[in-house]
Amino acid sequence: MNSILFKLIPLKNVLEGRFFILLLLCFGLGALFHLSFAPYRIEWIAPLVIGLFYSLLTMSQWSHRRHFILGLSFGFGIFSLGLRWVHVSIDSFGGLPLIVSIILVLLLALYLALFPAFCCYLFSRLKKPQSSLFNPILFSSLWVITELARGKLLTGFPWLWLGYSQTEGVMSQNAATIGVIGLSLLIVIIATLVSSIVLNRRLKPLFGLSLTIAVVLSLSQINQISVTPQQVNVALVQGNIEQSAKWQADKMWPAITQYMDLTRDNFDADLIFWPEAAIPAIENWVTDYLRLMNKTANFRDSAIITGIIARQSEDGSFSPTETDYFNALITLGNRDKKIQKDGDYQPNHRNRYYKHQLLPIGEFVPFEDLLRPIAPLFNLPMSSFKRGNWQQPNLQALGYKIAPAICYEIAFPELVRANMRPDTDLLLTVSNDAWFGHSIGPHQHMEIAQMRAIELGRPLLRVTNNGITAVVEPSGQIIKQLPQFEAGVLRADITLVKGQTYFYRFGQWPVIFFVSLMLALALMIKVKPA
Repeated sequence: MNSILFKLIPLKNVLEGRFFILLLLCFGLGALFHLSFAPYRIEWIAPLVIGLFYSLLTMSQWSHRRHFILGLSFGFGIFSLGLRWVHVSIDSFGGLPLIVSIILVLLLALYLALFPAFCCYLFSRLKKPQSSLFNPILFSSLWVITELARGKLLTGFPWLWLGYSQTEGVMSQNAATIGVIGLSLLIVIIATLVSSIVLNRRLKPLFGLSLTIAVVLSLSQINQISVTPQQVNVALVQGNIEQSAKWQADKMWPAITQYMDLTRDNFDADLIFWPEAAIPAIENWVTDYLRLMNKTANFRDSAIITGIIARQSEDGSFSPTETDYFNALITLGNRDKKIQKDGDYQPNHRNRYYKHQLLPIGEFVPFEDLLRPIAPLFNLPMSSFKRGNWQQPNLQALGYKIAPAICYEIAFPELVRANMRPDTDLLLTVSNDAWFGHSIGPHQHMEIAQMRAIELGRPLLRVTNNGITAVVEPSGQIIKQLPQFEAGVLRADITLVKGQTYFYRFGQWPVIFFVSLMLALALMIKVKPA
């Protein structure tokens, strides 16, 4: 490519003759890229890195294979550093040697790096020579397509989607219209168009950049949600139970007692929330205790939503002899604010939610007959759950309707969207991030939850065992949170809202339609081999 930059700086021979140095540079850009996500939140790094990486891809007519390798190196830099928190759970609770733990995390990073690698490979095959406008849009579309694929294949892993880098950035409110994947598209379009302007000094990409910025400014001004005068008082309980003691039989009642002790002085709240598996027991083991909790909440005109392990038969009936276990949320106490007492607790009542998006290894083990004997990693406590339905009714508590997501599920926009209703009052996500210690994992998890609040235009409550427990406004801003690694109760008055965001109405389909159209256009254009 006859670019202005090559005329000014004689880099061509260096870059093509010393490919290993270029690989290291791409890896370094990927490593830098992860600083745009929580807890660092340096939002401007993401578009800068994407722009620089795109410039490297377009500086010379490299082979398709080399484009693939450059994308692999870039992706490996992103995921080997951005997902280093996975090592904490494998090393601390997986029962594997340190070196094996590190190798497994690197293998995960290498697998995830295949997606940006294929993005670069397809770009090298489909790009139009000398096109300063078409190529940026093509690369942006391919980036989004491969991000979507990463969120679907092999149960999906949508962590560190590019759009999350702007959760608290200037473009964040655009997610209410086009979702986090739409933010990914906007970021890549802006970054690649700026790169094209710098490299080629042509007007076409400048026009495209101006149009994109106009879209960003317009979307951010759309007001889709209105505030109501109604408020609900909530209490979010963070027990801070050590993960090493979570599933020990002799620690079960001390853990349950810890949560009840924290709750006892907070029954004046309308809604009380305990985190994922706060009751570390199978439901039919503790029915007497659940009846007591139900009566107490009824007496105080309150309601408790707690995580627990549920068991039922295939026909949905309660049966201690069956082995279908679910990671569940159940509601205890008053379901309807017009009724003073809602009756006794009934095992396997329908006011509950079963987790759908299970975490591989942690909650189910693929090829378990082969893998379970290999190492404790494949035989973790509660790693034999059954999947709940994709779409389930909202939880109802004191007349409020609550759309739940358990732990990892909050990272799947379409799943959370499918479980919201037009009259949903609150979004709820419960988790137990004690698996990840003092790492960056819980911060990234919190950032993802904030994005769901923006997309769906509802207040979001995040309740965890040891942090981050927080209340999030529909704008995505955290208004209150508890310190990590401390037991406590977060009290807040939540102002309810009404209305439906465009993302709730249409989901990811407008973005999918756009990138599919661009890819179809690229396939119809005859391109000379690179």
